[in-house]
Amino acid sequence: MDRRLTTRRKSPSRGPCGVFFVPFSRKGIWAMKATPLLHAGPPVSRDRIISRFPKWYTPEAALQLKDHFLDHVKDACQPRSLGAVGLKMSKVVMVGDLCVGKTSLINRFCKDAFDRDYKATIGVDFEIERFEVAGVPFSLQIWDTAGQEKFKCIASAYYRGAEVIITVFNLADIQTLEHTVQWLEDALRENSLGPRVIFLVGTKKDLVSDAECERTEADAIHMANRMQAEYWSVSAKTGENVKDFFFRVAALAFEKSVLMELQKSSCHTTQIGTGNLIKMEGTSSEASKCQASRGCC
Repeated sequence: MDRRLTTRRKSPSRGPCGVFFVPFSRKGIWAMKATPLLHAGPPVSRDRIISRFPKWYTPEAALQLKDHFLDHVKDACQPRSLGAVGLKMSKVVMVGDLCVGKTSLINRFCKDAFDRDYKATIGVDFEIERFEVAGVPFSLQIWDTAGQEKFKCIASAYYRGAEVIITVFNLADIQTLEHTVQWLEDALRENSLGPRVIFLVGTKKDLVSDAECERTEADAIHMANRMQAEYWSVSAKTGENVKDFFFRVAALAFEKSVLMELQKSSCHTTQIGTGNLIKMEGTSSEASKCQASRGCC
């Protein structure tokens, strides 16, 4: 009887921090092999494909007005098949007062559902939404934080590492707009390093008249410019602007991620996806710095 040890694999199980753990044996010793979450899952849904840069809501408060991906971003994103391993996952945190509609906004986009029976978020919750942006799989990890004061200490711990901050207010309650400044300050306090993509979103558009919405939007646009944020008005109940908003979030987060990767790799050959390599040329002094810090170029 052949008693040689063989390698056996079991089905992966999902562990903490968005990682799949695959148990395997080698030479009779069991261990855990961590596999990034982005390596698993079905192909991206057709209604999550972003091929053109999504348009802003209003040019008066837009982070950028262009209608296309930057040329060097497109060059870096080589064509690849659906379901391949994506570039990365960007963390999004959604903050705002109690009852402004943060959970309803996320549920409308991720589940195409609206629940009239509101239940306050306890602590934090999150959804992972998968896209294909410019031919490259990309995911948003969307964190829904509690608006109640008693959960603020818990929720603030989950602000860290956010690349996108969405501050939410109720278009029918002007006080919630005033509070967004403090919510943003709290979120930025946990994310002091590096630039962040910031949005200011007015929800429950279906509850206000056109005239009232126009007046509140004027104040909101002024606030968004102070925050250096992009402004949107949406309705989770009707779905108005919800998909367009999240597509805009995904596109801006994706392009920012690509630009950061290109900047980090500006002194050597870099590749995003599975296409041809792109030679990023820098000055001789830049190359020397890279050689000193990384050991190669």
